[in-house]
Amino acid sequence: MESSSGKIAGFTASPGSGKRGSSSAASPFSIHSLSADLLCIIFSRLDSLELVRCAAVCKPWNKLIYSSTLLRDLYDKIRLCSSSSSNLSVPVEASMKRYFENLAMEQHRLSFLGSSADVHQWRGHSLRIALCRMKRGLILSGAEDKIVGLTDSQICIWALKSGKGIFRSHEGIFTRGICMGYIDPEAVVGCDDGSARVFDMYSGRCTRIIRMHGAPVSCLALTEDQLVFGGSNFGTVTVADFSTGEQLASMKSSFSHTGMKSLCFSTHSHLLYGGSTSGYVHCWDLRTFRPLWETRVSPNVIYSIHHLACDSSTLAVGGLDGILRILNQNTGETLSRFILNPSTKLDGSNSTSSPFKMNIKAKAISSDIEIHNIPRSQRHPITCLAVGLKKIVTAHNEKYLSLWRFHQSL
Repeated sequence: MESSSGKIAGFTASPGSGKRGSSSAASPFSIHSLSADLLCIIFSRLDSLELVRCAAVCKPWNKLIYSSTLLRDLYDKIRLCSSSSSNLSVPVEASMKRYFENLAMEQHRLSFLGSSADVHQWRGHSLRIALCRMKRGLILSGAEDKIVGLTDSQICIWALKSGKGIFRSHEGIFTRGICMGYIDPEAVVGCDDGSARVFDMYSGRCTRIIRMHGAPVSCLALTEDQLVFGGSNFGTVTVADFSTGEQLASMKSSFSHTGMKSLCFSTHSHLLYGGSTSGYVHCWDLRTFRPLWETRVSPNVIYSIHHLACDSSTLAVGGLDGILRILNQNTGETLSRFILNPSTKLDGSNSTSSPFKMNIKAKAISSDIEIHNIPRSQRHPITCLAVGLKKIVTAHNEKYLSLWRFHQSL
């Protein structure tokens, strides 16, 4: 199934243009057959954000862009336009890279402050979508190159490319699973007995049990540096060592003790964000294990929180009320609110070409008062979300995926 904005086949949806595959790579008329001079001419017509994104496509493009004068010339143009001084020195490569990365993050932030967004929507699943990710132009209902599913008592893992099952846990291995996360090669399941059970995804063996809470583990977050965070129905968050299972700290809200429903860790700033069943968003500093701020952004449960890995300014929040909110990571202030076109029906009846694809609009909402004037039936709950550069993927009504594309305000 293909659309003008992407492709969904099996487990994936690709928002990139064009088809990928070995046949196109081997073609003498592919982009890889162009000379370095021709590529430089093409790249010279791109803006700073597009050029930095091209540098991340593959090693040959990265080497060409950073070894040529493309970025240096573009940097000089930007500096000359923003300063009256003409006696400017060109920075070393490392500083120039940092400058363009910061510029890309600023454009990313500004795009979330606009008044509208284009949304491409697919009916991607027949069952509830509990997890969605974005990676290199792919929308995955899982992560990396695998799809992971969680039922009450089973973990199911499929290879992304072949769709072949590579692991299925046996019934009765653990008590009812509520939430799940994984960093290859291990999957962690939060259970209703208060434990987090770690599985080897290739052998199917439960390697260890981490005691997290005296209440069910309602949400999980994992880090590359061997930490696991588990939220509970009692509103507490436990920090444990992933490899040893040792509990390192326990955190909770200073005033709202409702259950935790979602967690998100920022490696850039060492902050942990959590969403609760009462609509609060919490922020803890993991260097002190103390809360930095807490704010109620919604009257209903917050199902998902996420941000771009290298972004330290914005935080996307979605939940039961169907409003996509952008918060300031450092203060919790709501920067913008977006909603799908209220007339959109998630049953395929709005589509002109196929019941599986819709191109719709999202609009910004100025205040919470305006939200109350929109009937609840026209606000589709956001069950999970993932943030990419100037775009966000959300899941609605258990089986619909939406790709929001934001445009920087002029």
